[in-house]
Amino acid sequence: MVARVVIAAPSSGSGKTTVATGLMAAFTEAGLAVSPHKVGPDYIDPGYHALATGRPGRNLDAYLCGPGLVGPLFAHGAAGCDLAVVEGVMGMFDGAAGQGELASTAHVAKLLRAPVVLVVDASSQSRSVAALVHGFASWDPEVRLGGVILNKVGSARHEELLREALDSSGVPVLGALRRAPQVRAPSRHLGLVPVAERQAEAVASVAALAEQVRQGCDLEGILALARSAGVWSGDAWDPGAGAVPDGPAGRPVVAVAGGAAFTFSYAEHAELLTAAGAEVVGFDPLHDERLPEGTAGLVIGGGFPEVYAPELSANEPLRKAVAELAQGGAPVAAECAGLLYLTRELDGKPMCGVLDARARMAERLTLGYREAVAVSDSVLAPAGTRTRGHEFHRTVVEPGAGPAPAWGLHTPERRVEGFVQRGVHASYVHTHWAAEPGIARRFVERCAAG
Repeated sequence: MVARVVIAAPSSGSGKTTVATGLMAAFTEAGLAVSPHKVGPDYIDPGYHALATGRPGRNLDAYLCGPGLVGPLFAHGAAGCDLAVVEGVMGMFDGAAGQGELASTAHVAKLLRAPVVLVVDASSQSRSVAALVHGFASWDPEVRLGGVILNKVGSARHEELLREALDSSGVPVLGALRRAPQVRAPSRHLGLVPVAERQAEAVASVAALAEQVRQGCDLEGILALARSAGVWSGDAWDPGAGAVPDGPAGRPVVAVAGGAAFTFSYAEHAELLTAAGAEVVGFDPLHDERLPEGTAGLVIGGGFPEVYAPELSANEPLRKAVAELAQGGAPVAAECAGLLYLTRELDGKPMCGVLDARARMAERLTLGYREAVAVSDSVLAPAGTRTRGHEFHRTVVEPGAGPAPAWGLHTPERRVEGFVQRGVHASYVHTHWAAEPGIARRFVERCAAG
C-alpha cells in the first residue's frame, strides 16, 4: 500500500488535529498526493483534512465498520496517492468502552501495519516526557512508535531540556512546535467549528498550520518513516461490489443536504448511492428554496441545525417542499441533524413538521457507540437488522420515538428511539453504510419504485 503514518497522542487535547492537518497541508504543498484519514466516527476533523489535501477526508472506524474493513476502506481512499496521514482519536490506546483495544488508534495502526508518531503536549513537563514516551513505546510491542512531535513547547531552553530527556529513549524527536494561538480552530459544544462555517478563515488557519509544521518538523524524517510501513495485502473496498448488476430503471435523483448546517457525512455514502444507481445531487437547506429537480429521495445527515435554526426556519419554501415530499411517501433518511430538521420546531423555531415531535438544546452531551437493531421495517432496513452506530449530540427530541421506532439500542435502559413513518427513517444514530451496503441499495430501489 501507499506510504502511511498514524498521528497519535497520549490524550485528547494534545494537538493531533493541529499536527495531522499541518502535515497533510505541508506535504500537499510540497507536491505529494496526500490521502487524509481519521480514526473513529468524527465528522469535523475530516473537513479540515479535505481542505488541507484537496481530497475527501475519510474515516477508519473499526467499531462501526468492523476491523476487517479498515484496510480495504483505507486502500480505497488512498488509491493513487503518494502518502497517507491518519489522525488518531482520543489517547492512543483508548477505544470503544469496555471493548479492549477495539477502534483505538493503536488498533487501527496495527491493522494498517503503519508506524505511529506520538504528539506530546509538553507544556507542563521537561524530563518526565521521557517516562511518558517510554510507557507508550513499550505498552504494546505490536505498535511501532517511530517518533515524537513535541507540541506547545515554551522556549528554546524548554525544547533543549525535552530533547535531552528523550535522547536515551530510543524514540527520535521528529518535531517541536511552539505555542501558537493564532493557528487554533475555534470550538463549541460538539468540538471544532466545521470548515464549511469558517470558509476563508479556515483556509488561512490550514495555511498557518502548514507553515508551523514546515518550520518545526522534520518532514523528510516523517516521510521516510511513512515509507517504512509494513506490507499490507488485500483488496480495496469497492462501493459497487454489492450493487445489483442491472440497477434500478433510470437513475433516480437522491438529494443530499449539505452547506453549513449539514456538514456531517461519510464520503462512502454518496459513493454507495451512486453505485446503487442513483444520481446524487447536493443542496443547501440554508439557501436553496426548492429541492433538486426530480428529487425521488432525500438524505439529511448530521450537522448543526441548532446553530442555524432561525435561518432554516426562515426558508419556508424549502421546509414545505421537504414536508410534501415526505408526506407523499418518498424515501427520506435523516440522521441526527436531519432528525431535528424534520420535527415541528427546534428551540421554538418552526421546522419541516414531518414528525410530531419538538427538539431543543440540552445541558448534557450524548456521546458513544451503540449496538442497534431495527425495530420497524423501513426504507433503510427490514425489522430485525442489526448494526452498529454512534450518537453525538447536545439536543433532545420529545418524544424520543414515534409509534414505529427506528432503532432499539443495547443500552442499560434498553431504549428505543427514532421514527419510521411512510418513507421516513429519522434517528439520532449515525451509521456507516460501508458496513451495511444493502442500506444504500434498498434506499435507491425504493426511490426508483416511486
